[in-house]
Parts: sequence; structure tokens; C-alpha cells
Amino acid sequence: MLHQHDDVVRRFAEACRLGDIVAVRAALEADAVAVCDGGGVVPAALDPVHGAEDVARLVVVLLCGQPDTELTIEAVNGRAGLALRRADRAVAVAGVEVVGGRVAVVWIVLNPAKLRGWHRR
Repeated sequence: MLHQHDDVVRRFAEACRLGDIVAVRAALEADAVAVCDGGGVVPAALDPVHGAEDVARLVVVLLCGQPDTELTIEAVNGRAGLALRRADRAVAVAGVEVVGGRVAVVWIVLNPAKLRGWHRR
């Protein structure tokens, strides 16, 4: 089960690195959900986003193709997830729940106060 989770996160990360919305969408369950935490400080969806099409669009905006960023696979809450950094400073961390070989839920933390521990020193 853990191996499947890691494989799905790897495919999801690669789609994000390429900025390929079709591949991001293909990595998602049809009824995928994304929840964002911007802390009222950075732009983020205020309510959960539902459905693969809308979640894919959100993920592409928040995690894909941002200039001068690096997207890595890292342990997030004990499982493979994603960290997006710019100049060693975390700008987003995403936890992922996998169901049936696809991403079912993405929790994206954008709140700078919650990302301090993710900065590289």
C-alpha cells in the first residue's frame, strides 16, 4: 500500500514539474478534493475545491511551473508528499491521500507561518 502511495505521488510530482495539466488531471480521482491553507496571508482557495478538473487547475497554479522553484518529494505527515521551494524557502507543502491508485485529496499549506520549519538552512 505504501509503495503504491509513493508511486502515485511520484507520477503526480512529475506532472507538476512538467506543468502538464492533462497529466495532473490523470493523476487525480474524478471526485478529488483540494484543501488550502493560506492563513489569510497568501492567496488560496477559501473553501475546498472539488472535482478533478478544478483541483488540477488549482494544483497547476499553486505548484507547477513557478519561476525559480524546485518541487521535491518529501515526507509530509509521515507519507510521501510535495514541497515547493524558492531559494531554499518553502512556499508550499502538500500532503496527499491516495485511493485506488490516484490522488484523492491534496492538502496544500501556503501559510508562511506554518512553513518556517520547511525552509532549508
